[in-house]
Amino acid sequence: MSHHLQTESRLMENTAPSEAPSVSQRTDKLYEFDREPVSHDRFLGPGYFAGSYAGEHVAATEFVIGVLFVNWGASVRDIFVGLLVGNLLAVLTWTLVCAPIATETRLTLYWYLRRIGGPVVTGMYNVLNAILFCILAGCMITVSASAVRIPFNIPAQVAWYPTDIRFVFLVLVVGAVVVTLAILGFQKLASFSTVCSPWMLLMFIAGAVVMLPKLAESAGLGDLGSFDAFREAASKVVWTGKTPDGSPPLGFWKVAAFAWICNLAMHGGLSDMALFRYAPKASYGLFSAFGMFLGHYVAWICAGMMGVGASLLLSTPLPQLDSGEVAYQALGWPGILAVITAGWTTANPTLYRAGLALQAVTPDWSRARVTLVAGAVTTFIACFPFVFTRMLDFVGIYGLLLAPAGAIVVTEHWIFPRFGLTRYWASHRKLLLNWPALFSWGAAVALALLLERSETLHLFYLFLPVYVTTAMLYLILASAAGARRVAVQPEVAAARTPASTIASAVTPRRSSANPLLKRATGLLALAALVASLVLPLSVAMASAEDFAAAHSAMKPWLTVATLVYFVAGTVFYNLWRRDWQR
Repeated sequence: MSHHLQTESRLMENTAPSEAPSVSQRTDKLYEFDREPVSHDRFLGPGYFAGSYAGEHVAATEFVIGVLFVNWGASVRDIFVGLLVGNLLAVLTWTLVCAPIATETRLTLYWYLRRIGGPVVTGMYNVLNAILFCILAGCMITVSASAVRIPFNIPAQVAWYPTDIRFVFLVLVVGAVVVTLAILGFQKLASFSTVCSPWMLLMFIAGAVVMLPKLAESAGLGDLGSFDAFREAASKVVWTGKTPDGSPPLGFWKVAAFAWICNLAMHGGLSDMALFRYAPKASYGLFSAFGMFLGHYVAWICAGMMGVGASLLLSTPLPQLDSGEVAYQALGWPGILAVITAGWTTANPTLYRAGLALQAVTPDWSRARVTLVAGAVTTFIACFPFVFTRMLDFVGIYGLLLAPAGAIVVTEHWIFPRFGLTRYWASHRKLLLNWPALFSWGAAVALALLLERSETLHLFYLFLPVYVTTAMLYLILASAAGARRVAVQPEVAAARTPASTIASAVTPRRSSANPLLKRATGLLALAALVASLVLPLSVAMASAEDFAAAHSAMKPWLTVATLVYFVAGTVFYNLWRRDWQR
């Protein structure tokens, strides 16, 4: 973020007061940092990509999605095999579509779409992106508020609208905190998110593990000492293949399709070109598996088990529980902290991205002003807790609206040369609007709406016809619009951005200013993580008669382990980061 601000400030200073740059020129200044392809000396290693995906995809929405699968009648096979298939397809899409284009161009999606679609299409993409990011960040704030409400005895909010005015006030407070932190401390929050990631994943696992005796008891089993026993309990109690209201269950292919499209905007929509342009080779797309199989497999499965366990403990139907209540019943105060931090640490970068996308159409606004406006919209959205009932639908719509941009880029990058069409023909002709791209995008979304409303295809299946329709229409219309007959003009190379302003992988020194403290805090943090897993295991091994006592005794010790981890882990990370930046 600081590099972005420095670059923007330098560019604005170099613009003479007498000049009147166009809207597109002012917009491009915001992305000047990304204009030049990434050079080889700026490539990042495997650990960066594995850590980025593992951290980003263990988020607040995982609590919601895992429970929704249970409510929507998924079976054991649907979950364990369907999620495996869908997440594998997502990883392959990153590896075979997104990463290859990113490593060939070394550009962000903004600049590549800018060359293909022109300023108008790119501007529309940014506005749409900003709106969707605001909604997504609002969902994160709502989930965080579901945990904050518990100490205030505010009822769970599981309708699409708030039923208690106190919850609205609470969301406004949480939203104000999130927006303030997004304005003042994005980089420090990103560091805190890194510290949270391993603990967060363990909280999902711990919440599922402590509920095993309760699941076994409800299934009429003495214990879950074998995989067959676990499968029997899971099919009887958790993923039963039946919905609470008797409606048709989700089914195998819908589960698999959802897992595939959950991040459609990032892989098929090519948004993650911004990340993979730093990858040495396209095969680094495989590191997305760390996010898919830890966050979108393990975390979703654990969230479902945690939710059913909490429902059994409270003798309350699962659809009447929110994420905060589920985590609190399973883990106590660490559960509340897990939900709050999961929402907080993911809402902030999402809000930052919304502000950046919005700034593309308000280039004269300051970062603080843009983030404040985006934050106000986000907080208003967060007051409506639709996330607990309609999250799967929103994710599907989110991907469908942005995926056509990826289809247009894929078509021009790979298919145009095979049909004798000219890449970047709109840029060569200096067009502000690439109308074949805009029409193809709009027509594909209209087709999706028609297919969904007529119940021809389920929402989760629409991404394939949308993607194919966009690509075919764009190929035909671009050819008719003159993409085959373009005089290619030599491009003027952009001024080279100083290396100090480019995000880079800095080679760490091996020396440390505080080697003893660094080693001690690292070991202490690791011990706290181990304790955070051992304590739930001790509850899981308790008999049905001893479960309540063991469960209650675990919670304060788990709180202690959590506090120790955050203190030791933060100190260790700061020392490691300081040495890494030397």
